[in-house]
Amino acid sequence: MTSQTPAPRIAIVGAGIIGLAHAVAALDAGFRVTVLEQDAAAVTASVRNFGHVGASVQFGELGELAAASLPIWLSLAERAGVTARRSGTLAVARSAAEAAVLEEVAAERAPEGARLLPGAEAAAALALEAGSRAAAAVRAGLLFPADVTADPRTAVARIAAWVGAHERGEVRFSTTVHAVHTGRVETNRGTVEADHIIVATGHLLGRLFPEVAAAAGVRECALQMARVRPPHAMGLGPAVLTGTSMLRYGRFAGPAADALRAELFAARPEFAEIAANVMFTQQADGTLLVGDTHAAHDAAPPFLDERWSRILLDEVAALLGAPELEVLERWQGLYATSELGDICRAAPAPGVSIVTLTTGVGMTVGLGLGARTIAALVQGVEPATH
Repeated sequence: MTSQTPAPRIAIVGAGIIGLAHAVAALDAGFRVTVLEQDAAAVTASVRNFGHVGASVQFGELGELAAASLPIWLSLAERAGVTARRSGTLAVARSAAEAAVLEEVAAERAPEGARLLPGAEAAAALALEAGSRAAAAVRAGLLFPADVTADPRTAVARIAAWVGAHERGEVRFSTTVHAVHTGRVETNRGTVEADHIIVATGHLLGRLFPEVAAAAGVRECALQMARVRPPHAMGLGPAVLTGTSMLRYGRFAGPAADALRAELFAARPEFAEIAANVMFTQQADGTLLVGDTHAAHDAAPPFLDERWSRILLDEVAALLGAPELEVLERWQGLYATSELGDICRAAPAPGVSIVTLTTGVGMTVGLGLGARTIAALVQGVEPATH
């Protein structure tokens, strides 16, 4: 690209975290960028999550993408005013089986800087009163200090504003895409021409490319989450994972996690019923974002099951030594899911790339995924498809 030759234009369909991740990477690489978003603001997966950039608990390709995402998040805190801090992640064990998982990870596959904590120190990180029943129940903790917590309510909007203010960037909200072809995108506001088009529409992929979505097994995963007031002053500490989290993230996978799964689901079958990930993040306003349940649907119903919510809230209350938690908000999260893999990549036409994350870690891996896609384009290589 020279000063005499206009930079190639990339059109990105979708202004969630995956679409904006590609926009940031493309602008940094010198492209002109147009982002197209059907809603007036981001209102689906990218604002309905924990804001947890839990890179340390990912493994394999997701672990690589997550590690690449961390420095980009911190750079966006400076460049775009995103509220993001290096909070760390604390996995808490309250049973012998959970403690065995943490010990196995610490001994065999802990990332650099991870530290196994005795029960009293882990309890102190939760601001539990020394000698209390809740503090005594904590057997161990594993602290991953590198991880980041962002404010999910504002992060995407601030990244979009940064993209829109960039001299080579624009974001068009309230712009519905009807069709994508080589070199052009048809919208309700006219045709947008581009040298390359990236489709990052998450669980809505089937509206534009139903055959791709069907072949990739893309469905909708609905979550139940809540924002609560903590029962005691906690400061601004780490994201907190529990035993259920150890069954969901690749870093914990191993014989000890297999034993934990059998024990935990036998004792608490409701955790298996709701596919629970009992965890929370601590936000700058002092509240906790608590979740979550998981259920896959072809089209997710909007209804929240109060019993499922109570299972989550009662477990977090027990962890924090409170009789109950004051709930400020409840909502349904939503993201693309597939039993066939974690990332759907496809090239339905020359110059068109589909990039859909089919697991619920978009905040964690999205920025790294966008950087990888754009790096391939800079090298003149069509992004991998699978």
